[in-house]
Amino acid sequence: MNRLPLHQDLYLIAHDQAGKPLIHQSSMELGLAGAVLLELALGGHVAVAGGRAAASVRGSTGDTIADDLVALITRGHSDVRSLIKKAAGGLYDRTREALLASGVLVRVSGRRMGMLPYTRYRLADIASVVRASSGVRSAVEGWKPPDARCAALCGLVAVLRLEAELYLDQPAGRLVGRLREIAAESSPVAAELVAVVDTLVGEAAVAVYR
Repeated sequence: MNRLPLHQDLYLIAHDQAGKPLIHQSSMELGLAGAVLLELALGGHVAVAGGRAAASVRGSTGDTIADDLVALITRGHSDVRSLIKKAAGGLYDRTREALLASGVLVRVSGRRMGMLPYTRYRLADIASVVRASSGVRSAVEGWKPPDARCAALCGLVAVLRLEAELYLDQPAGRLVGRLREIAAESSPVAAELVAVVDTLVGEAAVAVYR
């Protein structure tokens, strides 16, 4: 099976096997938008530096969500913070629909006695989430040096506090710290964008409780 886009891997890690989200949707959407921008930057489609983004390669990336983010940049949305916030809107649903279309998720509908109908989105195969998180686990435990994409995913897992989904026998604080280190040591662009997502997620969390 081909590797999924980075934001789809992050989506899978951020849900349990029954399809229940493990973090607030607003935070997840910011993480997903950051993941899209990170993959574009690491793939050379977008240049990121000093809080600004510029499209560097024209033409389709092969992913509609990524293409839409590039289109935002070409229309003048170059501030990274604003770009991620704008791209985040509706990204949760769009990512889920793409995973449904590719068969990674399946829609399950039903009705419990005395309750309203429900719809859930479950993994078609647990191997998908195992693949999504295996590189992160390997990087933390030193089994395999992470590439830039894996290091970026490490940073996003730390920012969204999804470290428990790695099922590693380490204290949470130490694990989160190591995940952040891996991202920071990987590349300047990974360090910069993970830090921006971290800030935006923090701001979103504060806004929820105001």
